[in-house]
This record gives sequence, structure tokens and C-alpha cells, in this order.
Amino acid sequence: MHEKMMEAALTQAKIAYKRGEVPIGCVIARGEEIVTRTRNSKIGDNDSLAHAEIKAIKKAQKILGTKYLYDCTLYVTVEPCAMCAGAMINARVGKLVYGVKEPKTGCCGSLYDLVSDGRMNHRVPYEAGIKKEECEKLMKDFFAERRNKC
Repeated sequence: MHEKMMEAALTQAKIAYKRGEVPIGCVIARGEEIVTRTRNSKIGDNDSLAHAEIKAIKKAQKILGTKYLYDCTLYVTVEPCAMCAGAMINARVGKLVYGVKEPKTGCCGSLYDLVSDGRMNHRVPYEAGIKKEECEKLMKDFFAERRNKC
């Protein structure tokens, strides 16, 4: 099931790529049902907080009518940053699954492990490396293309 959900997140990341956004896609699922699908839109929305995970959490809370997502899994193509990891803790996300690690800003195992910090009032178990090669290739292609335009 993780592969299927990550494929849906990759589809969102590819849409972001086509729109000139950093290609990160996110899906929140409850069981085998997708609750919401989102992607980065920081440039298009002129909003530095328009990360795929933040948008997905907000949409899922609205759709499900709850501020807590205990029974949901958040799937995202790239390891979440500190802001998104904090949002997952505050929204009480049940589980995180991501594709590729982000050594520069990742806060779910790379740079820091915020979601597992025992000092927090909620911890989010996570699994990394689902469709890793595809997620990694998308990011590398995007940034290579941007460097070539400069």
C-alpha cells in the first residue's frame, strides 16, 4: 500500500515540477483511502508556508472535521523540514512515510529527528525510502534544470 500512496504523492510532485515549484508532493490517507492530495505551491501562491505537507494537513483536518489525524498516514516525496515536522506533531499525525532524505533541511531523521524527540508531546513513527530512486531523480532533475537556466 505504501508504494501506491507514494505513487500518488509523486504524481503531485510532477505537477509541481511542471509549474516551476520544487517538486514535492503529499498525500494523506486514512487506511487505504486517500483523504487529500497536495503539492508545493510556494511560488504560485507567493506563500513561503505553502509546503505540500502543511497544505495537506489543513485540507485533511477540514475534510475529516477534526484537528487531530491520529488514524492517518502522511506520505510525502521528500523528508519534511522543521516546520512540517512540527505541524505533524501538532496535528497528531499517526504515521509518516517519505521517499528521499533531505540532508540540508530534513527533520525526520537527517539533520534532526524532531518527530521522534521524546521531549515532544506526540511522536510520529516514520518509514523512509519508499520509491526513493524516483523521488530523488525528480529532485535532481529539477535542480539540474534550474542550474542550467542560470
